[in-house]
Amino acid sequence: MSRPILLISDLHLQDSRPDLTQAFLGFLDYYRNKCSQLFILGDLFEMWIGDDAPSELADSVAVALADFAKAGAEIAIMHGNRDFLIGNAYAARCSARLMTESEIITSGSREILLMHGDSLCTDDTDYQAFRSLVRQPAWQATFLAQPLEARLAFASQARAQSREATATKANDIMDVNQSAVNQALSNYGVKDLLHGHTHRPAVHEIGLTDRNQDAGIAYRTVLGDWGSSAWIACLDEEEISLIEYKFQ
Repeated sequence: MSRPILLISDLHLQDSRPDLTQAFLGFLDYYRNKCSQLFILGDLFEMWIGDDAPSELADSVAVALADFAKAGAEIAIMHGNRDFLIGNAYAARCSARLMTESEIITSGSREILLMHGDSLCTDDTDYQAFRSLVRQPAWQATFLAQPLEARLAFASQARAQSREATATKANDIMDVNQSAVNQALSNYGVKDLLHGHTHRPAVHEIGLTDRNQDAGIAYRTVLGDWGSSAWIACLDEEEISLIEYKFQ
């Protein structure tokens, strides 16, 4: 019997939330030898200022992921809006590969487009402008060349400004734009999309129009964040299951 594919996102691991780290390590222990592939679709960490930044948390996660991979699972990590600076050096320590911003995987006969999801929130124009800037290789190279203290100060200030801005934005602005979703499905010629970022776990049916490659029904599966529950998508042949485990 083939082992399923597991997908998670938005764990936001951080020193101030050791319960999240314990939940993640417990997840890895439980699913060891029980899945073929593990996809982490962004925001594994709450903040990432470079692979060279010392972190006991990052060290423990790398060891646990490498052990999980050694048990037979392929691991892939996608950048999120919090940890887009994770580099190949850290991925290698995790025995993982870094994903591109959009990838298609196959489960049974279903082709599924994987994304973090932030690029689909096109109504949030302020965020999209910031995202466009910090995803540029030149900006990242300049940022990573700065001392650790300067990087940490910038990241902390950016996080504080993000919290302040989020508090004043309407909820629908921070959700995905349906036209952007339809365009992504059309661009890749698929009828399944799976992403995180919005922290709104659900499975949505989408009625496609004739402007898409094919009319019919598509599905958008949204992973939840790990604030109080662990959210996992399990792909087993033709089925996509969205699973919630409440923290103890």
